[in-house]
Amino acid sequence: MSELKELKELLVKFRDERDWEQFHNSKDLALALSIEAAELNELFLWKGNEDCDQERLREELADVFSFAILLAAKHDLDIAEIIKDKIKLNGQKYTIEKSKGNAKKYDQL
Repeated sequence: MSELKELKELLVKFRDERDWEQFHNSKDLALALSIEAAELNELFLWKGNEDCDQERLREELADVFSFAILLAAKHDLDIAEIIKDKIKLNGQKYTIEKSKGNAKKYDQL
């Protein structure tokens, strides 16, 4: 069993044992994901680029990943597949020749 599938099953089991699926509609999962991402950002606010509490970083990243996995599960999306598809699409938008060492958006290359 893949680790992503195992994580999804653990999260769904945790959710179902608490009868929380009723709260896990797509909108609320997306909002929760956004809120957790904001909490992740807060760890770096007013600090140096790499300066943050490592334990809090672990916790907030876990929250972000957990809600993303639950949202993917809600829509029966294969996480590995959608990430590979996005990497392929980005490879077409950001060719190595045009984008290497350049932070511009693809439409400005």
